[in-house]
Amino acid sequence: MGDVLSQIRAYDLRGALDRTRELLGRVRATLGRWRSGRPWRWSCVVVAGLLGGWLGLALGGQVVTPIGPADVTFSLSPQWHGETVVNVAPLGQLAFDTHAAPLRIEAAITDIRLSAAEEMFTDPEAIDRMAAGIGADLTDGVIALVLRSLIVAVLGAALMGFLLFRNARRVLASALTALVVLVASGGAAALTFNPSAIAEPRYTGLIAGAPQVVGSADDVVSRFSEYQEQLAGLVGNVAMIYEATSTLPVYDEDESVIRVLHVSDIQLNPASWSIIGTLREQYAVDVIVDSGDLTDRGSAAEDAFAEEIGKLDVPYVWVRGQHDSMGTQRAVAAQPNAVVLDDDVAEVGGLTFYGAGDPRFTPDATRLNPDAAGVAALGEEQAASIAGGDDDVDVAILHTRTQARPFDGVVPLALAGNEHSRSTELTDLGTRFLVQGSTGGAGLSGLEQGRGRPTPYQASVLYFDAETGRLQARDDIDLGGIGLTSAQVERHIEADPDRVVGEVTEDEEEGSPSEEPTS
Repeated sequence: MGDVLSQIRAYDLRGALDRTRELLGRVRATLGRWRSGRPWRWSCVVVAGLLGGWLGLALGGQVVTPIGPADVTFSLSPQWHGETVVNVAPLGQLAFDTHAAPLRIEAAITDIRLSAAEEMFTDPEAIDRMAAGIGADLTDGVIALVLRSLIVAVLGAALMGFLLFRNARRVLASALTALVVLVASGGAAALTFNPSAIAEPRYTGLIAGAPQVVGSADDVVSRFSEYQEQLAGLVGNVAMIYEATSTLPVYDEDESVIRVLHVSDIQLNPASWSIIGTLREQYAVDVIVDSGDLTDRGSAAEDAFAEEIGKLDVPYVWVRGQHDSMGTQRAVAAQPNAVVLDDDVAEVGGLTFYGAGDPRFTPDATRLNPDAAGVAALGEEQAASIAGGDDDVDVAILHTRTQARPFDGVVPLALAGNEHSRSTELTDLGTRFLVQGSTGGAGLSGLEQGRGRPTPYQASVLYFDAETGRLQARDDIDLGGIGLTSAQVERHIEADPDRVVGEVTEDEEEGSPSEEPTS
């Protein structure tokens, strides 16, 4: 019986092997017919056209155009995420989401004509004259770039087709592929072009150069629709940077704008103080707001950490986080420039702030802390107290989103922290919630080995109108890299800074988006 079963198993195995060999033979035959047929040949032609067009753009897709006092090299290259990039070496680069097509347009300052730059510095009307002609200069440069890119892409594709096929029809088809793809991408870029993107740049580079390159927020807000003048100002900024590196003052004294630096969750990281001090100086901030978790465990030994606040020379508005004890609060209050808010309203630097400490103290395991519902209920009581008060609060400061949420429709801006990741939301009732990331890189624990990708150091510079107390714009700053010298700065403009708070508008009732994507 066993021999019979063995013979059956051997027969089944031989049959399976025969069927497998037959199937593989059919697959090879099908592949052979496909590779020798038109689909394979024309697929190779398309690939050759795309590859040759890309090589042509890489080697020859550049033009040099004079714009103001600068000679600017424009280049075009394929990229999944369409953007326009302005290189301002050695300080870094600006990126603008100007279009949705898979093309990257790059502009690099290759030379500054010193005579023209000096004239611009000494003549107040030079920027206006440059603004009058900068649109034409830019248009000429873009047209020259498009024409040159089409030529070099088609030539590159044709050369690639010739090297691979040595067939006139396939060479022509490769060139036509590159032409069609580039024209289609250019058309998509033109259709999706957004000129207002120049008002909201992303800066990456040295932190010392960020304020000069990004520019003054009040200028951008006041001239939001005058894009040619904004571009002229950008070119002027770049020219001045090349002329004087990073030694120029960041802004002129302007009493119409209040600059507030929002930090949070320092958590006993001493590196944060040098970062905060640098940002205070570079951005000429008037007030610093800290939404809590200054320390890690709120112990008496950590109280000395608060002494660094007194060295900052500007008002420091602070609320207690869940890692801060009442001892921490007393240590902060002892600093000469500190303003501690614990269910209080105070006018600081021309703005009216309300702040309240977190009711929890998590390092103390023996303490019975309220749950999320209890924190939310406390927030509702605090929001009700200022809603019926005599003071119009410009900014509410709480440590957590849970405690801040009841202030929706009560204040135009609510600042929080705790989450170690920046996010923002504009609600239907007109309140902007800004949750700050960790200005301490998640504290000393963030420096531990084996934690994966490090938490970035995050802060924001907020620009307020001194008359209305409303937020006009903000610069979100992410720091990292060797020696913390590199930075990414992203400008955001408030589209409706004077919006009504506490009432749902008609557009919002119809379902218009109320949440801004996280930066």
